[in-house]
Amino acid sequence: VQLQAYGGGLVQAGGYLRLSCAAPGRTFSNYHMAWFRQAPGKEREFVAAISRNPKNTYYATSVEGRFTISRDNAKNTVILQMNSLKPEDTAVYYCAPASIPGLTNLFGSWGQGTLVTVSS
Repeated sequence: VQLQAYGGGLVQAGGYLRLSCAAPGRTFSNYHMAWFRQAPGKEREFVAAISRNPKNTYYATSVEGRFTISRDNAKNTVILQMNSLKPEDTAVYYCAPASIPGLTNLFGSWGQGTLVTVSS
């Protein structure tokens, strides 16, 4: 299942962005879902995950308390609300079906990401 991420952009430090994820023509309500990111020159890393029944959420230490993941299975979307953004949050953000508790990309393939740039 390849997904498309939307909502990136340029924002000043301390600002916020809301990313969304969709899979045109597909449904992912049966999957746990997660956001990952890849900063320039760095490996891709886990950011946040949500269980398929949206009762359980998981966050990387670096974003906990600032980012919130949510999902609307009826609308087939996953949201990442990012507040108090820092320059180190600059990265391309991807969403993907995830394994829990492994917090990895379930299928190993990546859809279209969205670039988030946080200026200092």
